[in-house]
Amino acid sequence: MNSIAEDKETLDLKPDEPGSHKKVFLTAEWKHLINLTYAVDPEILKPHLPAGLELDIWQGSAHVSLVAFDFLKTKVLGLSIPTYRNFPEVNLRFYVRWKNKPAVVFIREFVPKRAISLAANVLYNEPYKRIPMTSSVTADTGAGAIRVNHQFGGQSLAVEATAEKYIPEPNTAEHHFKEHDLGFGVDHGGRTLCYRVEHPVWYVFPLKRVHMNVDFSGLYGEKWSFLNQAAPAYSLLAEGSQIKVRFPFSV
Repeated sequence: MNSIAEDKETLDLKPDEPGSHKKVFLTAEWKHLINLTYAVDPEILKPHLPAGLELDIWQGSAHVSLVAFDFLKTKVLGLSIPTYRNFPEVNLRFYVRWKNKPAVVFIREFVPKRAISLAANVLYNEPYKRIPMTSSVTADTGAGAIRVNHQFGGQSLAVEATAEKYIPEPNTAEHHFKEHDLGFGVDHGGRTLCYRVEHPVWYVFPLKRVHMNVDFSGLYGEKWSFLNQAAPAYSLLAEGSQIKVRFPFSV
């Protein structure tokens, strides 16, 4: 898919698509997205499920994903704020459906910027928290490999992938767990909020190795400690792209 086609796919929205009527409040690039997805008991997710949504059951299981990526060239309402343009994020999310449309809900999102965490909590009740974080991406052209590394709160996540990217078929797990244009949360009044994220379909890089030193209970609470002994059901590294996030709306 060339860049012209990708831009057209992002911009040509049907007027009846959820959230397409709202103005864009954030633009950025989301790059090199590590996604490690675990099958879980649906009961552990139900307390986090906003009203009006149902769990997205994929091949008989509910799932959560640990996702790490870089936020780059960030602008809010078209404005670029010095020292807040580029930063990493790590989040734990799960998968839902609203009116049979696939979407995500976040358990917790970590960023290294206190102002971002505070604004997200105050304005939209988004579950952001600030912790020390760094990230790096290294391309080894001789070996045809890409290495992505995240350090956060004394923990680490790193992957190595082959540099030959491709777009997964629509019926694959790789496509299913990376392509969601709707996110949901709950505002301070308990109402379900939806926001639209626009981007072209992402390429992925074939993974060769995953290195983890992550304590899920320390990051997300004791009830998630079982993930410390679990193996991901699916793992991927998505290339990412430019994105647009529109103002949320109540559903």
